[in-house]
Amino acid sequence: MASLSVPPAPADPRRDAIDLYRAFRGFGCDSTTVISILAHRAAPQRALIQHEYAAIFRQHLYHRLASELSGNNKKAMLLWILDPASRDAEILHQALYGDVITDMRAVTEVVCSRTPSQLQIMKQAYHARFGCHLENHVAERTSGDHQRLLLAYLRWPRYEGPEVVDPAAAARDARELYRAGERRLGTDERAFIRVFSERSWAHMASVAHAYQHIYDRSLEKAVKSETSGNFEFGLVTILRCADSPAKFFAKVLHKAMKGLGTNDTMLIRVVTTRAEIDMQYIKAEYHRSYKRSLADAVHSETSGNYRTFLLSLIGRDR
Repeated sequence: MASLSVPPAPADPRRDAIDLYRAFRGFGCDSTTVISILAHRAAPQRALIQHEYAAIFRQHLYHRLASELSGNNKKAMLLWILDPASRDAEILHQALYGDVITDMRAVTEVVCSRTPSQLQIMKQAYHARFGCHLENHVAERTSGDHQRLLLAYLRWPRYEGPEVVDPAAAARDARELYRAGERRLGTDERAFIRVFSERSWAHMASVAHAYQHIYDRSLEKAVKSETSGNFEFGLVTILRCADSPAKFFAKVLHKAMKGLGTNDTMLIRVVTTRAEIDMQYIKAEYHRSYKRSLADAVHSETSGNYRTFLLSLIGRDR
């Protein structure tokens, strides 16, 4: 369930484009107006605003925002105005070819937390935006079992509709994973990759339940004891999203803000990508797990227009 708050009556994209242009005029940028418009428009509305802006003023709104804004507010806004698939593509490209270092945790999180249909559209957007197949860039920047998992997850067309899982099939997979991991000396990583990349989330949740029932041990603990690094993180991400994407992203947000300092890249990534999908559920899971509202946590870790923008996307607690 989305957290985005939009006007009850559809806004006029031409009026929005003109108001944004006026917000950019003069000395400095009227960020309050920019946020009040763009943080309260759904993806199709934002696309129409950009179309109208280009038609009227012969300039891309994206480029104007890039020149007017700064800091984390700029980073968040430039991701937000993209459509969801292009946003994921941009996040992946930045993570794979960052100016300083690659961010393989971000790459793994995005790939392994998306549905097959989201991945398919995202791959098309990546190719259109960067002129290269996503799989080629992933293969170029990753290696080993981590690479094999990501490529398999990107390529395999898993089922994602309503599903009645076969308990016997789930139990067979649980036993296969046990034989590939805890039962033997060493780990058959290819068996883990095959099961995790080819099964639906509903099936993987059933596999985890069967593993716990048969071996009195969680499959996640088994994964953590048998694998490591980004490969482990990918498998754990798939497992946690199979159980509850909202719970997974609540944990990611908590990690972004706990301790000294804030991982703003992680915070921006999750807020901008989930605000129109399941942020209400994420907020509920965050409050349940950490006894604090997500809005309060974000408020304490951010400031200025950046804070205002993120809180506008997160929405008020209900």
